[in-house]
Amino acid sequence: MIFNWFKIFIYHLKQNKLFSFLNVLGLSIGVAGVIFAILYWNNENSYDQWNPEKENSYQVLNVIGATGDTWATSSIPFGQTCKATIPEIEQICFLNIWYSESVIKYQNQKVIDKKIMVSDSNFFDFFPFPITKGSKKDILKEKNSVAIAEDQAKLLFKDEDPIGKSITYDNKSYIVKALYRIIKPSSFEPNYVFGSIMREHDFNQWGNFNYGLMVKIKKNVDPALVLKKMHNVNYVNRTLKDAKESGQTVAQYIKENGEIKILLDQLKTLHLHGSKASGSTTPEGKGNLQLLYIMAGLSILILILSLVNYINLATASAIKRAKEVGVRKIVGASKNQIIAQFIFETAIIVILAILFALAIVELSLPYYNSFLGKTLTMNGGEFYLQLILIFGLVIILAGIFPAIYISNFETLKVLKGNFSRSKSGIWIRNSMLIFQFGIAAFFIIGALIVNSQVDYMMNKNLGFSGDQVIRIPFNSADYSKKAQKYFTTKQEISKMSGVQDVSTFAGSFGNSTNSSSGFTHNGVFVQPRNVEMDFGFLEMMKIKVVEGRDLSPKFASDTINNWLINETLAKLLGLKNPINTVITSGWGEKENLKFKVVGVVKDFHITGLQNKVPPMVFINMKTLKWNNFDNVYVKVSPNNLTETLAKLKTYWETNVNPDYPFDYEFVNKGFAKTYQEQVKQKDLFFILNLVVIIIAVFGLFALASFSMERRLKEIAIRKTLGAETDVLLKALSKQYVIFCLMGFAIGIVPAYILLQKWLENFAFRINVSIVPFSIALVSLMVLTLLIVLAKAYQVTKIDILKYLKYE
Repeated sequence: MIFNWFKIFIYHLKQNKLFSFLNVLGLSIGVAGVIFAILYWNNENSYDQWNPEKENSYQVLNVIGATGDTWATSSIPFGQTCKATIPEIEQICFLNIWYSESVIKYQNQKVIDKKIMVSDSNFFDFFPFPITKGSKKDILKEKNSVAIAEDQAKLLFKDEDPIGKSITYDNKSYIVKALYRIIKPSSFEPNYVFGSIMREHDFNQWGNFNYGLMVKIKKNVDPALVLKKMHNVNYVNRTLKDAKESGQTVAQYIKENGEIKILLDQLKTLHLHGSKASGSTTPEGKGNLQLLYIMAGLSILILILSLVNYINLATASAIKRAKEVGVRKIVGASKNQIIAQFIFETAIIVILAILFALAIVELSLPYYNSFLGKTLTMNGGEFYLQLILIFGLVIILAGIFPAIYISNFETLKVLKGNFSRSKSGIWIRNSMLIFQFGIAAFFIIGALIVNSQVDYMMNKNLGFSGDQVIRIPFNSADYSKKAQKYFTTKQEISKMSGVQDVSTFAGSFGNSTNSSSGFTHNGVFVQPRNVEMDFGFLEMMKIKVVEGRDLSPKFASDTINNWLINETLAKLLGLKNPINTVITSGWGEKENLKFKVVGVVKDFHITGLQNKVPPMVFINMKTLKWNNFDNVYVKVSPNNLTETLAKLKTYWETNVNPDYPFDYEFVNKGFAKTYQEQVKQKDLFFILNLVVIIIAVFGLFALASFSMERRLKEIAIRKTLGAETDVLLKALSKQYVIFCLMGFAIGIVPAYILLQKWLENFAFRINVSIVPFSIALVSLMVLTLLIVLAKAYQVTKIDILKYLKYE
């Protein structure tokens, strides 16, 4: 029986080559989309799942003051007090939540590594990577100890045994205590872990949020209880104490300064569901939950579209098999046997579709990985189980309805030959066609709105000009002489032809600044970004001073107690006449310093357009005893740029730090990274839009073909009675225009709601106008008319006698 079914399937496959191909291709595209989404979903949800400590380990974040900025860093006394006073906390670990890039040296060997971490001695209690050689416990107990990932150790030590060897990092010597194997994916995947993170001058500084903090809670302890006690630690040691010192009641103090709120993010869900913070939360970065949902949702939508397309084609082509079903029923075939036969045929098509889908994924995977910045592969037991599940679901969803529909054909009607005139099943196919139009409308509208938002971000006036300005990492060999080295470098490279200006500030465009300090003025607490900068920086970047003046070496006080504020900070503080306003800040090492406002800087975007412009203060780098700048900004002439860069490279590698290769990035290119995710979503919508339109074209062409072929006798009679071609074309295409309008009306509602939700992620965004909806409607209508009229024109040219001679 199975063999006979297979022979019948092959026969109909040969008889309907085009529609069989469209069936398989449409399903394979839908399945491929789901496979892509599954691979991404599995990877994003697998972060830290290997870690046996994931259930009880939490990252500590702080929501600071009335501004509501969230920071993934804490202070040393806060963490130590929590450990000492909260018995439910088993361990704490201070660690960097970012990677450092530096030179690691061993004898004559050196490597530049970009994944260096400094941590407490108990890092491996929180991230128990397998130790492959060396100490198993207390690895980082000694201050000069280091653990190295085994792959990186081979680069530095070649075939030597690294254990006990001395390496140099940041001009200090460290002893290699252990090698470990990184298990991926993990929120922390450092190549080097150095001990001794805590600095002595931070031991009593409750306001120095310089350290990432992980806490491990004892088993079966409610984290809400621990969180409540951690809030109490802050309340007793900061709020009560500071209120008393300022001579205020607790209520008055909280009203003016706000209160620190603590968040606990479980390691198990940290990557995807962790709190959004200013700056990084983990060195491997947070997962993009929105992009994950978008990809999963759109891929499921495309699979549904493929299934609808298949069902439409299957039920429409069933007319040609009506007599076959009738004859089979006459000779004794039961309804269940007919259903089983057609499900069997669907299973073969689905197998072919999945094979095609796997081929599509395999060929496209390198581009997909490049798009996501991942290294996804099609392997693992979980993936194969999901593939089997897809196979079963597609067979059920695609096969059941057509099989039942075909098995219900009335034997006498189909054998009499008048079944083709029946309207049975037409309303279902038409409904599905309308649904296809709705999905196509959704994708076209989505692509247009996402494209408009990305174009807006790319073309918006950012308040600064990075044209021909390059950012060069400034890796000084001696940190204590970093500022002195910078001024020497500035003086020397300014003499080079092709160099127009040189300056610096403590931060980078797109990633904000390197520090932030809170203060209260006139009862208003703010937490502005600190811009420690060289003279001439604002002028070089064409950042305007809208009130007062810029800082200048002409005024001695500009390196002592003068500063600038931006428009946002002036508004937050309610300063109508900000010039000469004296503000007390906590920048002083022993006591608060008083700064005078001498200018107001026009707001500019130092972070991406997803964020509002933060409050900012601008101070000259000579005012402070420390410097946080990491880059030098050089404005270069577009003429002879290659020659200029070559001269900068020679100078940098000879005079700044010969251990580091010369590297640079144009400021505009660096800022463009802030909307890189949105560009990905734009590209994703464009690709999926093409896929949806192709599938919709398949369905529309096939359905129009079957529909018009059923009306060939009608067309022949009407032509005999004198109907003109244009009248026939209008009659044949009218219903599809109506279906298009109905589908569009269905698609615009979810498109508007979901895209408005997407746009809420941006502080600076476009307003949704009627334009993308109008373009989508016109596009759908033109596409529909092109396909339908082309097919309709073809059928109006039929040989009349061929279809009338048997009547």
